[in-house]
Amino acid sequence: MGKYESFREQYPVFVYRSYKITETDDSIEIGYVFEFPDLAKFEPGWSFKKPAGFTAKGDLTFERMAFSLGMAEAVSYWKAACSPEFRVECGELDDEQIQWWKKLWFMGLGELFFVNGINAQRDTFVNITATGSFDSSLSETARQPKGCLVPIGGGKDSALTLETLVNAGMECRCYSINKRRSIIDTVTTAGLPEEALIISQRHFDRSLIELNNKGFINGHTPFSSIVAFSAEITAYINGLKYIVLSNESSANESTVVGQEVNHQYSKSFEFEQDFHSYEEKYLHTGQYYFSFLRPLAEFQIAKMFVSHRKYLPVFRSCNLGSKVSPDIWCGECPKCLFVSLILSPFLSLAELEDIFGRDMLNESNMKEYFIELIGQSEHKPFECVGSIDEVNLAVSLAIRKLEQNGSKLPLLFEEYKDRGLYHPETIDSLNDECCGSFNEQNLLPAEFKKILKKEMERLL
Repeated sequence: MGKYESFREQYPVFVYRSYKITETDDSIEIGYVFEFPDLAKFEPGWSFKKPAGFTAKGDLTFERMAFSLGMAEAVSYWKAACSPEFRVECGELDDEQIQWWKKLWFMGLGELFFVNGINAQRDTFVNITATGSFDSSLSETARQPKGCLVPIGGGKDSALTLETLVNAGMECRCYSINKRRSIIDTVTTAGLPEEALIISQRHFDRSLIELNNKGFINGHTPFSSIVAFSAEITAYINGLKYIVLSNESSANESTVVGQEVNHQYSKSFEFEQDFHSYEEKYLHTGQYYFSFLRPLAEFQIAKMFVSHRKYLPVFRSCNLGSKVSPDIWCGECPKCLFVSLILSPFLSLAELEDIFGRDMLNESNMKEYFIELIGQSEHKPFECVGSIDEVNLAVSLAIRKLEQNGSKLPLLFEEYKDRGLYHPETIDSLNDECCGSFNEQNLLPAEFKKILKKEMERLL
């Protein structure tokens, strides 16, 4: 019997016990209680900054959002034993909602199942039952939200979104979970005051790490769904209408060839559509959740981003480096390599080395990641990286540029040519096709679509 089956047999039930909303003069605290009976209790929480004049007291919409954020959080703890029964003792879920959450968890845990060798089945991996209810005295509060909330991660994508919207005259506030130097620097580099950044605090229950150290199941969870629900709460508290993500069309590509295993599932258009529908039917905030960069591929975003050179010293996208203060590029992970590759047609090798602090394209220990990124492996790296086709286009353009300048090719680019992957006769047509593409599978409101198309025409 494998670990998955064994833990499910030993710990057949996981319980979402409760959530509690506590208000002070300047903050709203939400505390959660999750539990594996006879094994562990978890008490994570959130802190949201509260502006003057707002109260969550008696507000049914806020209760729904607080409860839903708990559902998004719960999967991080449930996954330790993957209990077949998930019991919800607070809030309300109808049958359609239960199916919605099961889909998110199954698709969002695809990488965890794959990496851990778990053969989970969508229909049977968990049975969700809900016995709670909302207080009947609660009522919805009519609001007229306006303006944009732009979640900022510190990377090139959210920097491009913010820069474009600010230049177009859109009213923008920014959002982050916890505080990082690169996020603050992105906001101020865009010309906004630091006060434009709204920071929520996520309080993770570290007792989960104790279970992981004992051999319980660990792995990737759909974190972007947590971003979605916490951003909804932040926008609601601050009276903001649009929640403007920076997820691109490349996030739709499966990470594992031939399988529905996508590291970026909760950044995909499929999840964006699902979340949009969930918000309209069950949250009733009057807000609108969408991704501004959804029509674009990572290659297009990189080309547009480098035209705003003021961000080059401040942007960061490295997950390992984000755990260091101040956050850095680690220079050793597939995410760092991907960003270096996607920028390589538009920057010199010296500029790339200056950004990342090392010459990754000449390091042999990057070869395995490189092979995965160019599609010569069973799967892409389990990171937020672009599509295989656009990585190949970026590498081909960079090789041509270097050869035209008479420069020596770095080790990884020599590897690319040795594999027979460099075809200069197709580069221009592929480049034109990519730069001119506009994925119509998007939820951009008309005014935002006009802004993006204008910026594409200017920069591409």
